[in-house]
Amino acid sequence: MIETTSSRSETRSKIVDVAARLLREQGPAAVTTRGVAEGAGVQAPTIYRLFGDKDGLLDAVAEHVMATYVSTKAAIVEAASAGDVDPIDDLRAGWEMQIGFGVANPTLFVLLSDPARALRSPATQSGQHVLASRVHRVALTGRLRVSEKRAVDLIHAAGTGAVLTLLSTPPEQRDPQLADDLFDTVLRRIVTDAPERPETSPAASAVAVRAIASQLTMLSDAERQLLTEWLDRAIGAL
Repeated sequence: MIETTSSRSETRSKIVDVAARLLREQGPAAVTTRGVAEGAGVQAPTIYRLFGDKDGLLDAVAEHVMATYVSTKAAIVEAASAGDVDPIDDLRAGWEMQIGFGVANPTLFVLLSDPARALRSPATQSGQHVLASRVHRVALTGRLRVSEKRAVDLIHAAGTGAVLTLLSTPPEQRDPQLADDLFDTVLRRIVTDAPERPETSPAASAVAVRAIASQLTMLSDAERQLLTEWLDRAIGAL
């Protein structure tokens, strides 16, 4: 029987779904070539042909689950942008969603926290883009006191650290306030309580202008690029 591109894709998806279910319900030890092959109704060599080895299969599972999760986050951000959701509230909601996902999917979270995997994972990069979109909304309000990149890096680092700390602690000993307190600490560092006037907070004002620089179509591309460079330099020095 000749394998078509469609049948190959269907077989691959079935294997990934089975592996994801086993991982979620029984843990990584259950994700064996034999167990996945039986659950998907395929021969073991099919898994090796499609994924190379168990590690390749786990990569595919992580990417699949993360992509589904990120698409949900992106839809929430889009809805918040279209509505009247406060950007800070939206940022907090995203944080809580990320912490919940990490604690509920420990094996996948640890896999995706590996820098080598993260760099080659489209879903992980998309997740970073969603976070950047949330931070950009805060910048547009004039409340961000650091650069957008700095804010994204701080939130990402704190979130990863919070989840890994919780996962390394027995469930009955976990501090339920740890993640919330950490987010509040980061929030105090990156945002102001209210939009600031230029004379009282030049950094927040510069960040706000930087956020809309790409929309200043009355300037040429070269002028917008130069403005962006000047603002980045000013934000870094303030």
